Order: sequence, then structure tokens, then C-alpha cells
Amino acid sequence: MSVFERIFHAVLFEALAIAFSVLGLMLFTDHPVSSLSGTMIAVATVAMLWNMVFNAIFDRFFPGQRETRGVAVRVLQVAAFEGGLLLITVPLMAWLLSVSLLEAFMMDIGVTLFIAVYAFVYNFCYDHIRAAIIRKRQDHGLQAHS
Repeated sequence: MSVFERIFHAVLFEALAIAFSVLGLMLFTDHPVSSLSGTMIAVATVAMLWNMVFNAIFDRFFPGQRETRGVAVRVLQVAAFEGGLLLITVPLMAWLLSVSLLEAFMMDIGVTLFIAVYAFVYNFCYDHIRAAIIRKRQDHGLQAHS
């Protein structure tokens, strides 16, 4: 993937993640929407940067066609990514929401569990849609030269 595509992939992922996470936290906490939105934007910004760095490294350890990755590799990818992210985001959430590290951890775990499933589905869909677009472009390119 090009740098531009990595940025597109990460921004789309995070925009959808912010919306879904704020909605979920609104249901389970007493924090105002404005605090939750600001916090999730900060967390998403950290996550987006971590996403680009982590996945560039991950792709070096697991080269080849991304759409052929099996469930075990995808589960490993999500678990390693989310574990590293928790180390950064728990203190950030505690500070931004003025809550204890334990409360921030509990909220972050809830978000993380949701994001883990969301990341699996998002990346699976993204990779397959990307592969289909590339195949379609290649097919059109071959037909144009025929």
C-alpha cells in the first residue's frame, strides 16, 4: 500500500471508530457528549498514528497479499495492535475525563473490545474491496489495450 492509501485507510477507520465509540460510551457512562467526543478524537488521533506505524511493521513480518491472510494472522494483528494502544490511551483517557486509571481502563477495555471486532471486520472488508477494485482496474486496462 502506498503512503496515501495507508493514510486513507487509517482516516476512514478512525472516523467510523469515533462515531461508533462515542455512541457506545454515551450509553454506558454519565460523561457529556462533548467530553466523550473530545476524548475519542484524541484517542483516535493516537490510534491513527499507531495504526500507520504498527501496520507498516506488521506488513514486514507478514508480507504478501493482504487479502489472503487467515483468521489467526488477523486475530494476532488486532490483539497486538490493541495491546500496544492500551498502554498509551488509558492514561490519556484518565487525564482527559478526570477519572482514575482504573475507570479509564474499564472504559478503554469496552472501547477496545468493540474496536477489536470492528477492526477485524473493517480490515477484512477493506482488503477484499481493495483487491476487487485493483482487479477491475487491471481488467479494464487489459481490455483497453486489446
